[in-house]
Amino acid sequence: MGVETITAYLGLGSNLGDRQANLDRALAFLSQRLRAEKVSSVYDSEPVGNVEQPRFLNLVCQVNTNLSPTALLALVKGIENKLGRWGGASDAPRTIDIDILLYGDQVVKTPELVIPHPRMTKRAFVLVPLAEIAPDVVHPVSGKTAKELLKAVKEVQGVFKWEGG
Repeated sequence: MGVETITAYLGLGSNLGDRQANLDRALAFLSQRLRAEKVSSVYDSEPVGNVEQPRFLNLVCQVNTNLSPTALLALVKGIENKLGRWGGASDAPRTIDIDILLYGDQVVKTPELVIPHPRMTKRAFVLVPLAEIAPDVVHPVSGKTAKELLKAVKEVQGVFKWEGG
């Protein structure tokens, strides 16, 4: 019997350097280990929390993986390191940020990892691209779909589809 394949959703963001190239490189690294099924459009968004920093480019990708949640976390942290991300405040500028948003219908709570991502339901820059590629995916804690969660978020005006340049 083989290892179960899980559908996971990852949120990617960049606001330092060539933001589009950073996202492209992160997706290329991810595709070496995971099968990307869907990738959203890229969105230009205002920073949240620490607003004194450049705007972000964000996207969400749907991947199929047989990695455990902790192994997936190790993979994305390794990619962040390869692309020049170092530790620091969670709302600091960064070349790349990769968050595990959803991992099947599982709920994970450890000191290192919380799935579903604890702030995803409040973040338009996550919900807009997530609802684009998976409007009916269900948040395992709230029981709401991505589309329903997006409707509940009031602040979507800072998120725009990126046309490049």
